Amino acid sequence: MSSGEDRFVHRSAGATARLRRRYAAERRFRAYGLVAVGTALAILGLLLGAVLVRGTGAFFHRVVELDVALDPQRLGVEDARDPEALARADYARPVKDALRSLFPDVRSRSERRALQRLVSSGAGFIVRERVLEDPSLVGRTLRVAVPLDDKAQLYFSGQTGWQQDASSRSLSDAQLRWLDELARRGLVRREANWRFFTVGDSREPELAGLGGAIVGTLYTLIVTLLLCFPVGVAAALYLEEFAPRNRLTDFIEVNINNLAAVPSIVFGLLGLAVFLNFLGLPRSAPLVGGIVLSLMTLPTVIIAGRSAIASVPPSIREAALGVGASPLQVVAHHVLPLAMPGILTGTIIGMARALGETAPLLMIGMVAFIVDVPDGFLSPATVLPVQIYLWADAPERAAQLNAYGAILVLLVFLVAMNLSAVLLRNRFERRW
Repeated sequence: MSSGEDRFVHRSAGATARLRRRYAAERRFRAYGLVAVGTALAILGLLLGAVLVRGTGAFFHRVVELDVALDPQRLGVEDARDPEALARADYARPVKDALRSLFPDVRSRSERRALQRLVSSGAGFIVRERVLEDPSLVGRTLRVAVPLDDKAQLYFSGQTGWQQDASSRSLSDAQLRWLDELARRGLVRREANWRFFTVGDSREPELAGLGGAIVGTLYTLIVTLLLCFPVGVAAALYLEEFAPRNRLTDFIEVNINNLAAVPSIVFGLLGLAVFLNFLGLPRSAPLVGGIVLSLMTLPTVIIAGRSAIASVPPSIREAALGVGASPLQVVAHHVLPLAMPGILTGTIIGMARALGETAPLLMIGMVAFIVDVPDGFLSPATVLPVQIYLWADAPERAAQLNAYGAILVLLVFLVAMNLSAVLLRNRFERRW
């Protein structure tokens, strides 16, 4: 190094020590950041792993194959060609007869009751569905797979069994022996629980499903989107493009920002007071739930819309005005199409937040026990987060496993919505 350059190089011991300390501080800061990111990823992986391990059990269940003799006398049917008579028939009786025939040594009444409790109480409804689809089955022997009771399901999944003390488990020694005998004969098998996605809730965990909650969620989100998207986009366009800058618009902007931070349960109280008590709209309906969630999502849509509109360069507006376009034409033909990717991204993120909300829907009665799948916007319904809350609060262990399965389904919906927002932004966003 030349002598001229040496004059600008600090070679003192103090300067070298200060430089060394600065580099050490930077390395420590980088290490702290890596530790923080690694800890967050580890916790997230632990959470998702726990939910995945427990939740997949809800997608499969154990069934036992029985030869059910559909004797008209045992069914209580006089005319097998009468659909109403077949619908009212007692199908639980032949299921019990088929199970007893496998264990002829079970004779006492208490043992018979214990044996019957191994099979789900809804087994008769499954046989009923088969008969109503094909009435010619009456008078024949039907090979049908019926689900086991939730306690028997837990036994085959390894969560209860012989290793536990008899006083602490829900199955007796005799019931465990019967389950082992059914498995030894090859009558018990594990299969996909497709009913979990098609039927509504039930008092019996092995018969409960997410179908009603999924449909109710879709109805609720449709109402939310139809209300918050056009209103939010119109409000964002007015505030950003047409509203005069005065105290009134400043007051509106401040309140929109404040509403975005209001706890969601406040919107539930608003829905309870206005839409249910004052307007008299039906309780537990997706229409009311969608209105409440749209009020909660509207500030997010407006803020995201204004940011997207403001990101459009002023030169676009000036060029359009320069060729004779009116202010409305400038907004409709140039500004709005260019800002639409950002608006849609903000809307999808707001809808994803609405999908995971529970508190406002609890206030308007969507926590009710709903058995049937809703068939309209005014039908009683529940949503996925509320269904998870109900199952997690249930005393049955099998119901809690259903809650983990519902969490997985909800996570799939949330990831899909957020992923679509990212893809939409990357596909259509323009950088100026």
